[in-house]
Amino acid sequence: MDFTTHGLGLAALTLFVVGYAFVIAEEVVHLRKSIPVIIVAGAIWTLVAIAYGQTGNAAAAEAAFGHNLLEFAELFLFLLAAMTYVNTMEERQVFDALRSWLVARGFSLRTLFWVTGLLAFLLSPFLDNLTTALVMGAIVIAIGGKEARFVSVACVNIVVAANAGGAFSPFGDVTTLMVWQQGIVPFGGFFALVIPSLVNWLVPAFIMSLAVNAGQPQARNERVSLRPGARVVVGLFLGTIALTVALHAFLHLPPVLGMMTGLGALKLIGSRLQRAAARAENRRANAGEPEILAGLPYEPDPKDTFDVFRILQRVEWDTLMFFYGVIMCVGGLGALGYLAVTSRLLYGGLGPTTANVLVGVLSAVVDNIPIMFAVLSMEPEMSRNQWLLVTLTAGVGGSLLSIGSAAGVALMGQARGIYTFLSHLKWTWAVALGYAASVGAHLLINGR
Repeated sequence: MDFTTHGLGLAALTLFVVGYAFVIAEEVVHLRKSIPVIIVAGAIWTLVAIAYGQTGNAAAAEAAFGHNLLEFAELFLFLLAAMTYVNTMEERQVFDALRSWLVARGFSLRTLFWVTGLLAFLLSPFLDNLTTALVMGAIVIAIGGKEARFVSVACVNIVVAANAGGAFSPFGDVTTLMVWQQGIVPFGGFFALVIPSLVNWLVPAFIMSLAVNAGQPQARNERVSLRPGARVVVGLFLGTIALTVALHAFLHLPPVLGMMTGLGALKLIGSRLQRAAARAENRRANAGEPEILAGLPYEPDPKDTFDVFRILQRVEWDTLMFFYGVIMCVGGLGALGYLAVTSRLLYGGLGPTTANVLVGVLSAVVDNIPIMFAVLSMEPEMSRNQWLLVTLTAGVGGSLLSIGSAAGVALMGQARGIYTFLSHLKWTWAVALGYAASVGAHLLINGR
């Protein structure tokens, strides 16, 4: 139904604009980004119910809300399981061990620039691009902390690489996950974006590498040991990914089922680790002399008492609640007819290729989650290659600005004062060349 010119529809649109302004100004107003969108979502759906009720279609508003809520529920549980695995690997010191190994290698600054970028590109398809960026950022800060120029350009490189790597895997970016969950592109279909994603990173990386000197950073001796069960957790995570893909591909079951099953397996491993810690603690207490246990393969530590529910507390709940607010806000505007109008103007007037390129540019300013959800809700008539194009542009377009992706925002906090909005903006022209080259590569390889 079209309420785009109705007073209630205009009020809902105004509320969304005001609410999202608070999200963009999160660092200024010191208000978590989930708060305004959740409140605005409630107000918008109230207006939707009133508008539909005036036409005698109150049941349609309820059905529309339920449809959007179901889509969020699948996304929420999938991300909850994935975030729990990533946080578990962090708690078991998997990422610290990787950082320690790289620090001890004695790479030159230029080599480190390429190594961290390559690892960000290779890890982000399995991890989310935010976690990948933070891990690689910690490495460049640990090694080149006194080389502010190097840290700055390396952070730009990491953001671009992490976003590019996440664009060709449903596990690497939420926008890609949303397209996969909708069944628009099968899991294997996203691999058509590998080369365009690689081009998106390599073009600006080559340009920026010319500004990195070949000096040798000060060597550091740092050793980090994996905590008990770390390797098992990594293997279980890879097995969970395989199970999720298999269930969706062969039995056509929602991806969330495989991820939640893997979460149950993780909880099982956690219970075994807890029992092992308890048995070792009993042996220590009975021996009466802690030093006797020095030769045991596992000597418990309070931090090693693994508990999945404690890990769940570390999940980015603000981000998950932000997704709820955004999805419900956009869904409410769609119920009022705004997405249908936008689809006609954007995809009907400009054509899919131009529209999808502009979607990527817009994602550098506005979070790509609401943009992709809006495109999915519009349901424009596009070929699979065009859906792949919008997946690519929405995923890598955020690299144009430091505020355009979660990876960039997180690194600005991690390398505060060194990697900034302006330091990233200095290289936006190079990133834009990579963006244009990746779009060209996609159209050349995969066609329109």
